[in-house]
Amino acid sequence: MSRVEAAVPAGAVDVPRRPGPLWTFGLLRSELVTTFRRWRTLALLGVLAAVPVLVGIAVRIETGDGSPDGRGGGGPAFISQITNNGLFLVFTALAATLPFFLPMAIGVVAGDAIAGEAGAGTLRYLLVAPAGRTRLLLTKYATTIAFCLVATLVVAASAMLVGALLFPLGDLTTISGTRITFAEGLGRAALIALVVAASLTGVAALGLFVSTLTGSGIAAMATTVGLLITVQILDQIPQLHAIQPYLFSHYWLSFADLLREPVYWDDLVRNLGLQGLYAAVFGTAAWARFTTKDIST
Repeated sequence: MSRVEAAVPAGAVDVPRRPGPLWTFGLLRSELVTTFRRWRTLALLGVLAAVPVLVGIAVRIETGDGSPDGRGGGGPAFISQITNNGLFLVFTALAATLPFFLPMAIGVVAGDAIAGEAGAGTLRYLLVAPAGRTRLLLTKYATTIAFCLVATLVVAASAMLVGALLFPLGDLTTISGTRITFAEGLGRAALIALVVAASLTGVAALGLFVSTLTGSGIAAMATTVGLLITVQILDQIPQLHAIQPYLFSHYWLSFADLLREPVYWDDLVRNLGLQGLYAAVFGTAAWARFTTKDIST
C-alpha cells in the first residue's frame, strides 16, 4: 500500500479539489514560458526591436550632412528633436510602432491564445486539468497583457540604446518649450511606455474574443489583424468623425501629451477609459462564448 492510499480513510469519497492560488500561479507561469519560448513570439519581438534601429539609422543618415534636424521626411512632431537628444528616439519609435507593428504583434498572440490550442488539439486536455474555463481564459488574457508590456518595453529599450549610441543625451525640451532634466525625461519615457502598453489592452481583449470563435489559430490571427487595419482606416476618414472617438485606436497617440508641461491629461484619460471599456466588453463576450463552447477535440 502506498503512502497516499494509507493516508485516505477506508470508504472516503474522492472529492475533486478546487485549484489553489499556487496552482493558478503555476498555470500562469507555464503559459508565460510557453508563449515567450515560441519562435513566432521571439520573431515578433525581434521585428519590434529592429524598428527603432532603422529609424535611428535613417535619421542619422538624413542629418549626417550637418543639417539641424530630420524634418525632410515628416513623421511625429518630435522626430526633429532626435538629433538634439537621443531620448526622443524612444518617443518616435513608440509613435512609429503603435499604429501597426505593436497592435499587429498583440493581435497575433491574442488571436492564437485559444484558437491555437484548439487547432493543435491541446485545449481539451488543458480543460481536463482543474483549471476551469474561466481560470484558463483569464490566464490567457493575463499572458497577452504581459506580452503587451514586454513588447512595448522592447521597443523603448531598443530605442534608448540606439539613441544613446547615435545621438547626444541630456536635458530635453518638452513640446511646450520648457526644459526638464534627463532623469525626469527618463521617468516620462517609462510612463509613456506603460501608457502605450495599456493602450493595447483593448486590442488584446478583441483578439481573445476572436480566438474563441474559431478553432483555427491562423484564421483568428488573420481576422484580428484585419479588424485592426479596418479600424485604422475608419479612423482616417473625415466623414466618419462622429464615430471615431469610439474607435480603440483614436487616442493612441495621446501619450505625446506626457511631453507637455504641464501634462495635458484629458485625451490620456479618454484613451485609458476607452481601452477599459473595450477590455470589459470583449472580455465578457470572450467569457460568454468560451464557457458555453462545445470543445470535443
